[in-house]
Amino acid sequence: MNSMLTLILALAVLMVLVGGHQGLRSFFGLMVNAIVLLVSVILMAGGFNPVIVGVIAAVVILAATIFLSSADVQVAGPAFVSALIVMFALVAVIIGVLTISHTAGFGAEDGEELEGMSTALGVSFPAIAMAAGLISTLGAVAEAAIAVAAGINELDVERDWQGILQMGREIIGTAINTLFFGFFGGFAGLFIWFAQLKYPLWMVLNDKIFVGELLDVLFSVIAVILTVPVTSWVVRQRTLGARKNIK
Repeated sequence: MNSMLTLILALAVLMVLVGGHQGLRSFFGLMVNAIVLLVSVILMAGGFNPVIVGVIAAVVILAATIFLSSADVQVAGPAFVSALIVMFALVAVIIGVLTISHTAGFGAEDGEELEGMSTALGVSFPAIAMAAGLISTLGAVAEAAIAVAAGINELDVERDWQGILQMGREIIGTAINTLFFGFFGGFAGLFIWFAQLKYPLWMVLNDKIFVGELLDVLFSVIAVILTVPVTSWVVRQRTLGARKNIK
């Protein structure tokens, strides 16, 4: 606990030193998101529908992340709108894929830790997996939406449109690399487990833990790919509409 508190304080100090007032806003947004996640877990454990709780929590998290990360309403507004559009599209995708995949719950590798414990918790593991899958995409969605909206805000949406498209492609490329490196880095231990126990490829590809985490990464990849064009379209329509009103 002391180590965690020390790291949190170090993070706060560094964010203020590097980002100033904006860094403090971002740190406050991080704390808000942590509280929202904690409350969401309590509500899910208390019997509330995990998918509904997840969607409501996702909206709050996106609002806190985007509006506290950017003080410019011209950037935060379109970014939030596009993030909501992508989020609701992802809800349908996540529910459909996780219903078919049957990856919810515990895997065979969890057997030793769960031995002697009851898994009859009175909650729906598939619904929890859907909520977790949605929430896990929010960071990628918010980051991509802010990056695109901030970039377009500095350009002319008509004269610089080709440059905007190129910027979007580069954002997608770097975001996807970040997601996959994070996935492989976080699951290095599991990969070593597979190698040491000489799992065949078919067994790895059918492992519940591996497939479940891989699906979460793919959901984030889809989210980034959708966020870039949706944000570009929202900012473009907003800018062109504002110009028409001025005329």
